[in-house]
Amino acid sequence: MKKTFKAYLGVWAILLVTFNVLAFALFGFENTAKFTGGFWAGYGFITAALVGQLICAKIFFNEKSNEKTFYTLPLVTLSWIGLIITFIVGSLCMVVPMIPYWVGIVVSMLVLAITAIAVIKASVAAEAVEKIDTKIKTQTFFIKSLTVDAEGLIARATTDEIKAECKKVFEAIRYSDPMSSDALSACESQISIRFADLSDAVKENDVEAVKSFAKEVLILLDERNKKCKLFK
Repeated sequence: MKKTFKAYLGVWAILLVTFNVLAFALFGFENTAKFTGGFWAGYGFITAALVGQLICAKIFFNEKSNEKTFYTLPLVTLSWIGLIITFIVGSLCMVVPMIPYWVGIVVSMLVLAITAIAVIKASVAAEAVEKIDTKIKTQTFFIKSLTVDAEGLIARATTDEIKAECKKVFEAIRYSDPMSSDALSACESQISIRFADLSDAVKENDVEAVKSFAKEVLILLDERNKKCKLFK
């Protein structure tokens, strides 16, 4: 992402230089008297919008994961929208001398303020969504992990009878409520213990033990799922 930002920075620098050359070339470098208050107001706010857009881009490209990059995408989008609107308003202030400079300042300031507020809201929303996503991943880890382990048991089963029991457990885990909570920790701890016993029984090809532990795991899973409904 750092290399991408460096390339982006190069494009941004070209835009900044191009804007400055065109802005001053329109009025002539030799005649600074033509540079009215409206010109400087438009020039200042467009430059500020460019800097703000670069800051948003740096935040976007500095994210290390694809998910975080996705969450911060609205920052770049909003900053570009704000930059375009500021450029239009600022350009009018620069090239139309009849527009009072204070009008340019007020309008440009409003555009920048609205853009800044929108970017801040997007940033806060991105952090909130990231926290929720992290929480959900943590809460669903138990069942997802157990599902993978149960699928592995089926592969390790050496007889049809044992495999049938393992499939029952796998299907029960697979269709269990994925959301965990602190209130379910005791029940899930018991499930983990009994599942470990079931795994050992499968390795030892002990059919009776497999049936017994599989039954216990199924009962505990049913109890967990019923408690999940109570907590919703």
